[in-house]
Amino acid sequence: MNAVLAPLLAVTLGWAGADYEVGPGRALAELDQVPWEALEAGDVVTIHARPEPYRAKFVLCVRGTQEKPIVVRGVRDAEGSRPIIDGRDAVARSELNYWNEARGVVKIGGANKPADLTPAHIRLEGLEIRGGRQPHQFEGRDGLAAYAVNAAAVFVEKGAQITLRDCALRDSGNGLFVAGESRDVRIEACEIDGNGNPGSTQEHNAYTEALGMVYEGNAFGPLREGALGSNLKDRSAGLIVRGNRIEGGNRQLDLVDAGNSNISAHPSYRTTEVVGNLLIEPADAGNNQIVHHGGDSNHYENYRPGGLRFEYNTVVTRRPGITTLLFLSSPEGAATVRGNVVVAPEGGRPVVLTGPGRVELGVNWFARRWEPGAPVRVTGGENVLSGRDPGLVAGGFAPADGSPLIDAGPANVAPPTVQFAPPLGVTSRQDAGPPDLGALPRGAKSTE
Repeated sequence: MNAVLAPLLAVTLGWAGADYEVGPGRALAELDQVPWEALEAGDVVTIHARPEPYRAKFVLCVRGTQEKPIVVRGVRDAEGSRPIIDGRDAVARSELNYWNEARGVVKIGGANKPADLTPAHIRLEGLEIRGGRQPHQFEGRDGLAAYAVNAAAVFVEKGAQITLRDCALRDSGNGLFVAGESRDVRIEACEIDGNGNPGSTQEHNAYTEALGMVYEGNAFGPLREGALGSNLKDRSAGLIVRGNRIEGGNRQLDLVDAGNSNISAHPSYRTTEVVGNLLIEPADAGNNQIVHHGGDSNHYENYRPGGLRFEYNTVVTRRPGITTLLFLSSPEGAATVRGNVVVAPEGGRPVVLTGPGRVELGVNWFARRWEPGAPVRVTGGENVLSGRDPGLVAGGFAPADGSPLIDAGPANVAPPTVQFAPPLGVTSRQDAGPPDLGALPRGAKSTE
């Protein structure tokens, strides 16, 4: 069973607390009947799928504990569909009173009722949350109001030990927004797609800033039609992006400087881990850069310094021309690039680096006609394997028998312990011998 999704089966076991059942034939028919303001450690809110969405919005400004988290979980219907919380024409419970209502459908942190605190040990699981965008409206504490342009399906204003698992976040300004007073946030096995605002570069599928931010086993799809934002934009310290599938966006990964000084001063701000991901560049994407690492504020002293580990990823570009693997916008920026596969169409030209940073190349497989881009600042080109065809299985991303990727991984760099497991989540990575190059070893399931 999928290693990420298996814990869902036992999420309510092991701690005592109230269990609020919501849905057809249950004790509570609608979400505004849940006492969100009174949830305590160990409480579970179970939301059952139904044909029509729950048109509700709420804040979680409560605290669980490590042993007794507060869980809001969905139960799928017989067809496998998650329960839907739709922000369009949503109603907030009258007992709640919280600011920034217009910023999200589900909000974590920041309230008058319940009393303000830093939420902790909260899990959202098995839900589809959508509709937090203009011109949609909702009924809040001041009556009918419109969502902000940068509203999110889930807005974490502040919180600690927050986990989203097996959720779908879509049709919002930002799918996910995490603000800089947050720490230890995990996004696992979620579908995040169809977000952003047409014509705008400022909203994204995910836009996050936290002290400790992990993305694992998620499927990021294209943004809303006409939206110009990035797929995953982040300003965190200690960022880990591992075992995800990320397709489309202005950039797949836009990893820039923190706005919170507590984050930029933290030692973990100096390290960023991007390992074991499938990164897919459409032919017609607006920007030819896969990863931007550094900053965008023009406050260069705060830009991310060196420490980007870009390892065992599989990058598939469908661009007929140049695709830039890394844009390192800080002069102190440095990346180690090892164990990766970069696939390009006939006539495509992968370029390793633009910007003032530095790259050290280990063993990788790059499509022929690859270029360093900045030869003085890219070292180790002699380690790169190159050719016309990496020998992937038909319609997938894992190496087929006879592929030059098999057993070709760098001997001194261990592959990640997990791999993306379509359609969502991760499973343990098992290389039959020496590690194979890329995000998936031979024999891995690589199609949906």
